[in-house]
Amino acid sequence: MTAQRDLIPLNLCVLTVSDTRTLAEDSSGDYLVQSLTADGHRLADRQLLPDDRYRMRAVVSQWIADEGVDGILVTGGTGFTGRDSTPEALLPLLDKQMPGFGELFRAISFDEIGTSTVQSRAFAGLANGTFVFALPGSTSACRTAWEKIIRNQLDARTTPCNLATLRPRLRER
Repeated sequence: MTAQRDLIPLNLCVLTVSDTRTLAEDSSGDYLVQSLTADGHRLADRQLLPDDRYRMRAVVSQWIADEGVDGILVTGGTGFTGRDSTPEALLPLLDKQMPGFGELFRAISFDEIGTSTVQSRAFAGLANGTFVFALPGSTSACRTAWEKIIRNQLDARTTPCNLATLRPRLRER
């Protein structure tokens, strides 16, 4: 018989990358904040920045250096336009990549948007013991990622395994 696990509330940050939105118009960031808090997690910080790799890198670096931050959700800047630079900004910060996240996200998205999913460079990984998820900027993509992947992986009650229960061991050396 397995023991019943309890929810482990995580401290999560939300960063929206957009050259055109303000916080008042940030439906993707709003969705992520509402979802993470509804699922029992805490919002540690929220920011909106233009698609500038150095500003992104600075904010995310500050969050991953904070031992009180468990995870970061970034929305926007994962496409192919000239200004989309989230992967270029954040991949160098990762200690470990989580290739399965991007693969699974695109597989699920294929059922929703067809071959347009190839334009997504969504990714995830680990930086200084902090989970980093980079999602497309659309609210529907954030919904897909949260509801079909991230929510379960950040929930300690998900079996057979989840990211939340790994948290105490992420900084092992």
